[in-house]
Amino acid sequence: MTHEENYLAWVKDAHAMEKQAESMLEKMSGRLEHYPELKARIDQHIEETREQQALVESVIERYDTSSSTFKDAIGKLSAMGQAMGGMMADDEVVKGAISGYVFENLEIGSYTSLIAAAKLVGDSEGVRIFTQIREQEIAMAEWCLQHLPDVTEQFMIRSATPGVEAKK
Repeated sequence: MTHEENYLAWVKDAHAMEKQAESMLEKMSGRLEHYPELKARIDQHIEETREQQALVESVIERYDTSSSTFKDAIGKLSAMGQAMGGMMADDEVVKGAISGYVFENLEIGSYTSLIAAAKLVGDSEGVRIFTQIREQEIAMAEWCLQHLPDVTEQFMIRSATPGVEAKK
């Protein structure tokens, strides 16, 4: 494969990844009832994720290609499976918060690689876009890491209190 073919394949992967992120975040937000700070930050990141999708699509469109419908569909199915699996766990909110942190770091790694690839193919607009997105992902990962102890503590206190739902 040429540098450009690899780059475009990875850009399409990023688009599918953002679709998966949106689906996961929406499902998590829709189930949160007792963790308003976490829900608010997830809702904010849903909007950022939608903007990121549009930015990634703009890179795809500049190269006169299309996003991968198959990869987008697989990403959504994967997100649905993760959300459904979490619904069965009594500690869904804690596992979801941990998964969110892990996924943000996957995105950071993906955009770091895309920045390098964009530089190599001479796509300065792609470098700008992927750097912007990576900064949002870093901010979300840092927020997740900073608030994970609070979410865990809130869950543990709620789960130890008779008659109080802790799960979501």
